[in-house]
Amino acid sequence: MKVAIIKYNAGNIYSVVHALNRLGIDPIVTDDTVQIQTADAVIFPGQGEAAKTMTYLKKKGLDEVIRQLRQPVLGICIGMQLLCAYSEEGETNCLGIFDVPVKRFHAPEHSFKIPHMGWDTLIKPNGALYQGVPENSYVYFIHSYYVPLSEYTIAENDYILPFSASMAKDNFYATQFHPEKSGSVGEAILKNFLQLV
Repeated sequence: MKVAIIKYNAGNIYSVVHALNRLGIDPIVTDDTVQIQTADAVIFPGQGEAAKTMTYLKKKGLDEVIRQLRQPVLGICIGMQLLCAYSEEGETNCLGIFDVPVKRFHAPEHSFKIPHMGWDTLIKPNGALYQGVPENSYVYFIHSYYVPLSEYTIAENDYILPFSASMAKDNFYATQFHPEKSGSVGEAILKNFLQLV
């Protein structure tokens, strides 16, 4: 199976490579449009800033390539946010796969720290990505922006307010949390994603 990880100016890509290695997959990390288009599955991961990342994707022509992908695609963290329509981070127009905005957390009191960081639960996980993943399984989050609940939501979390922990539309899947840092639960989610091929 050929799995392409989209390379851009982001941190944390290699922890996804190591997670896939543990599942017996040797992915390619690339910004080459042909390599991405011909992959069996594509992962769009990372930690980064929305405006800078969109600028890089446009410069490489990857914005249009991602929109046209028909194989299973998994956006992780900033990857999920950039699959949305618009981000308040840098007032950025994103890829528009999910027609929802990305908003900044505003903590109502000191008991909430931003970013939302650490282990937290999956609420109402459902669909192909969550086969065998029980409600209230713990996964690892680190983010200052969130995607509101919508018709695309396939798992929730509640931090300051309920938000989308995961979304799906057609061949596009996304997680706000990092499955590659989420132990056996994250491994099960990645395995489920690869089984969509």
